[in-house]
Amino acid sequence: MRVPDRYLVTSPRAARKPNGGALRGQRDVFGAPPLQTFVTSFGAQPLQTLCDGAASLAGAAVTAAGGAGRVPVAFGRSCGWDGRRGAAVMYQVPARLCASLLQRDLLHLMSGSSPAFRRRPPLRKIEPAGGSSDTAVAEATAAGGEAGVPVSAVAVCSMGTSTSRLYSTLAPTITDNGLPQTREYVVETDFEPVDPTDPNELLKECERVLENRPPRLQRDFLYLKKSTPPDDCRPIKVLQWNILAQALGEWKDNFIKCPREALNWSERKYLILEEILTHCPDILCLQEVDHYFDTFQPVLSGLGYHSTFFPKPSSPCLDVEHNNGPDGCALFFLRERFELIDSVSLRLVAKMLQTNQVAIIQTLRCIESSRTLCVAVTHLKACSGWERFRSLQGCDLLQKLENVTGAGIPLIVCGDFNAEPTEDVYKQFTKSSLNLNSAYKLLSEDGESEPPFTTWKIRSSGESCHTLDYIWYSQHAFAVNRLLNLPTEEQIGPNRLPSFHYPSDHLSLVCEFSFLDQLD
Repeated sequence: MRVPDRYLVTSPRAARKPNGGALRGQRDVFGAPPLQTFVTSFGAQPLQTLCDGAASLAGAAVTAAGGAGRVPVAFGRSCGWDGRRGAAVMYQVPARLCASLLQRDLLHLMSGSSPAFRRRPPLRKIEPAGGSSDTAVAEATAAGGEAGVPVSAVAVCSMGTSTSRLYSTLAPTITDNGLPQTREYVVETDFEPVDPTDPNELLKECERVLENRPPRLQRDFLYLKKSTPPDDCRPIKVLQWNILAQALGEWKDNFIKCPREALNWSERKYLILEEILTHCPDILCLQEVDHYFDTFQPVLSGLGYHSTFFPKPSSPCLDVEHNNGPDGCALFFLRERFELIDSVSLRLVAKMLQTNQVAIIQTLRCIESSRTLCVAVTHLKACSGWERFRSLQGCDLLQKLENVTGAGIPLIVCGDFNAEPTEDVYKQFTKSSLNLNSAYKLLSEDGESEPPFTTWKIRSSGESCHTLDYIWYSQHAFAVNRLLNLPTEEQIGPNRLPSFHYPSDHLSLVCEFSFLDQLD
């Protein structure tokens, strides 16, 4: 007798298909085959077959002994082996028991005993029949078939619907019970790309895909310094951008003036990549990244970037049915220009409690000049009424930055602070002992006023125009050479952002720095 499809344990991606079939050739974020491979059709094989392949938490946290019994999986269910039916059957079990077992098995797996947590080498790109290489974007985001996407095996985060809910359940449970947080939550990838991507070819591909879209916003640079650094120390270009998480933009943020088609990921990703490729930053700081594994990590790795991603432990993206995993902060830097000395990824603290907001702090050495600098990216709590909360998060971040840069290391901090210049957290950064200044104040005539906006959107609750995004820098160590100007209200248009010609509700900020003591 056939087991109904609704009782079959399937992989996250396979769960979307009515017949429960796995997408051929796909692997979860830990590099293990999807659980569907082991569960849907056992034939006469014992349940141990499931156990051998179920180390991956992306499908379910599973333990079993012998060839039968009840196995804990996600969502407060368990599965057992029915030899007569030749399939694993889901049973309801107490959610509390399931959570305890999941927590135990998670910590056991993170101890390093599971092959699911071992790094795997990047996969080679597949050459099409015509002999020419697929573009990096198409390769990284193709649905079905084998895609040449480097996979990092050091993070508890997911790429599909079922595992996303598992992630959101496990992350707060581990923290709330006082058990140690491990570095495995951080995804830091330093793979050398097998086949580097030509940025000019990728930019042409972006232009080809976007040829039917209206012209993009035209933004020029404002030059502030006439002096130039010596040839052996090029300026450092930094790009800060909240790119708008795809799950939030499509399903939660309710941009009532933005056509749904403008948010289609198949084209919006090219708009984002085009913006990055146009400016070619040496350091790239992003927020609301929920397509890290299938887009930004593989594509930017091919362009020569080292990448680090730290997801929010309870990302709002996980509430969306067909999400792509949790969103978080990501920090990229060019390998040819910098080498990594130290990296710290942390959850921000408010009143001694860990919050849902995160930050990445990295110490880099400039290869050309051997100078050391520190770069940080963060995304503070959103919404009005949380001003005090953001202030506490800012205090915690400043304290962490002081600890890292204690020896006087120059500092650059990028982020969506969700705070106007009138808020306490902004004032804390201006008055900090780190001697920080906001780069975009230099666009104003007096050099003391922030731009009128860095985000402009229309939701069902009304129109929102605010300055929330900043690039802070050590003014005793860096000089700002030039800044990317912000568009005018007329350029943005009456429907505001996002739109067909701009992919996010936040504007990118681009700043070029030089070390003060190396200027002519």
